[in-house]
Amino acid sequence: MRIETLRQRLRAWGARPVHEQRVLRLWSQALPQDSGRRRVEDFMPQALREALPDLARELDALVSLRSAHPSDDGSERLLVDLADGQTVESVLLPRGGLCVSTQVGCAVGCVFCMTGREGLLRQVESAEIVAQVALARQRRAVRKVVFMGMGEPAHNLDNVMEAIELLGTAGNIGHKSLVFSTVGDPRVFERLPLGRVKPALALSLHTTRPDLRAQLLPRAPRISPEELVEAGEHYARATGYPIQYQWTLLEGVNDGDDEIEGIARLLAGRYAVMNLIPFNAVDGLEFKRPSWERAAAMARALHRRGVLTKLRHSAGQDVEGGCGQLRARAQRPAGRVIALQPAAG
Repeated sequence: MRIETLRQRLRAWGARPVHEQRVLRLWSQALPQDSGRRRVEDFMPQALREALPDLARELDALVSLRSAHPSDDGSERLLVDLADGQTVESVLLPRGGLCVSTQVGCAVGCVFCMTGREGLLRQVESAEIVAQVALARQRRAVRKVVFMGMGEPAHNLDNVMEAIELLGTAGNIGHKSLVFSTVGDPRVFERLPLGRVKPALALSLHTTRPDLRAQLLPRAPRISPEELVEAGEHYARATGYPIQYQWTLLEGVNDGDDEIEGIARLLAGRYAVMNLIPFNAVDGLEFKRPSWERAAAMARALHRRGVLTKLRHSAGQDVEGGCGQLRARAQRPAGRVIALQPAAG
């Protein structure tokens, strides 16, 4: 279901903007439709009142929890069923964060990501994205939503932007606490500034070497790291939010001194934060996470070169925390091993 379709149905039942906003607010915040100080019978048009119980059940049925996997680090990975039997993953993060999925599968095919191994199966519609937030809010408070789960949000832009607008208004999520993650599709830089709600932006960089980036992200747009950073800087200055650059640390692949120098060249003085994220082990892939000491040394070196750097703990290491792993385990696909040429130097 699309959110715009839901809005049209509400209007057909006589909803005025105040009624529409109330229904969407209560749904997205996981509250019953009869919540609040004003009684529904004193406030809603009759046709809408009569439709609400069935509508509430329909919204509840958009997603359902198949299994929950709490981690020792305070995160909780959720395997979520969609109404057609497909599954996606959401991750409750420490300190009120939630990672949601925007596609079933992914077409980018990042070689270190389990999700990309099955290709794109279908888009997750905007109401299904918001329903992941409502489901998570039944378990704990959610104050930040990151679009970093299964899928490439830029390949489902209309649905993701609808969800962002709702979450940034009726959903009561601060605009800079909505984080749109992308490998760098040019449409993002065209469309996001036009939205009513302008999210923060996270760009998947992973390497400063164009040749290695083409190996790591084989079906990402052929935009150079320099072009990606320039586009990100323009968006950051326009919105007032620093760009978050994502860098999955792969031992012997993109954790060398050459990459430290490349990052410093690209990002020193930029309105940006570099997130170094040690790789989550994935069955069937030969990549390894570097030692914590190596990752910390890389972060310190970047700080000394003027790049604001955060070394992230990969959430859910003990519960198959890599994106797509729970779904893959449920689907039980045949395994295969992917290798890359080592980094130069």
